[in-house]
Amino acid sequence: MVVFNPFPSNHSPSTFLGKRQLRRLDHVPWNLRSNPVVFPSTIMAIFWGPKKISKPQELNPSLGSFPLIASVPEGSSAIQMKPQKISLSVVTSISEISAEDWDACALDATGPEKFNPFLSHAFLSSLEESGSATKQTGWLPQHILAQDEFKKTVGVVPLYLKSHSYGEYVFDHSWADAFYRYGSRYYPKLQSCVPFTPVTGQRILVRNTWFKEQVFDILLSALKDMPAKYQVSSLHVTFPSENEWHRMKNFGFLQRIGMQYHWINRNYQNFDEFLMDMKQSKRKTIRQERKKVEGVGYGTVLLLAYEESHDWPGYTLFSTTTCLLSDSLFLVLKTVSSCYSEGSKVSASLTVLVLPVVS
Repeated sequence: MVVFNPFPSNHSPSTFLGKRQLRRLDHVPWNLRSNPVVFPSTIMAIFWGPKKISKPQELNPSLGSFPLIASVPEGSSAIQMKPQKISLSVVTSISEISAEDWDACALDATGPEKFNPFLSHAFLSSLEESGSATKQTGWLPQHILAQDEFKKTVGVVPLYLKSHSYGEYVFDHSWADAFYRYGSRYYPKLQSCVPFTPVTGQRILVRNTWFKEQVFDILLSALKDMPAKYQVSSLHVTFPSENEWHRMKNFGFLQRIGMQYHWINRNYQNFDEFLMDMKQSKRKTIRQERKKVEGVGYGTVLLLAYEESHDWPGYTLFSTTTCLLSDSLFLVLKTVSSCYSEGSKVSASLTVLVLPVVS
């Protein structure tokens, strides 16, 4: 993994970061990083920063208008050639964009066979409605909206102005520390991502039109200019698609590569068969840990989203200690596994089941 670190690792963290910020919620213990049944997957991120940084300021909602270069592709009609310019604006809530328009952009950007549910209007709006990704939690929405002169939405970008680095699953605290040592500020920063979701996917969501490549470039140029306009340290695009990653490099973005581990179910018939894929020492450790849990009296129960009886308040109790999910849990939850000890809930985990589209 390539990481920018301007000072030796034995330096103590600055008071700017504080002790709590160094223990991120997405921290992976060292003994869980080399499991033989998981497979590495390259993850990518993009970084851009202005030459001069000063006090952040609010930006005009309008990012300007950009002319389209008319070129008639083969098979195009005169009606398709009507748009002459693209206007960009910033909205402070995804509710200002209709679900139909946003999802059309997301669907065209990924393709129906690879549609990413985390890019959907329903998922992103639920994060805002529940108070998980709001100004109060350090996630101020600054989504970019691209429209033609007929007010037709042709592109969107999920974007947030952040006052911290939580919920990104990318470690950049050394960068914040470097800014602090240099006598500058790292926060707030601009972040294009899906909050609390380290899933690779499109970040520049563009409708499938004859001028879609122009809209893509216009949005990238706007993103590149935003740190200077906002007068903030930088703009980050995390977990973008590989195509976006390469195209952003051509616009002068700095690239960084990390490693992500995926567990793949090899159609194991039972848990013992799953353990046989591991080294003997790993199997022994896991069996010992399971015996300890069983001895304490822990048990689990699975809640399905479509069942009438839900224990969302119990899940909310645990989730509010991390990302403040609350009232709108039903919008994003598919299954919840709760752990009990002597009748009392002690933990919970969330699983989202993504099924293929059947036409």
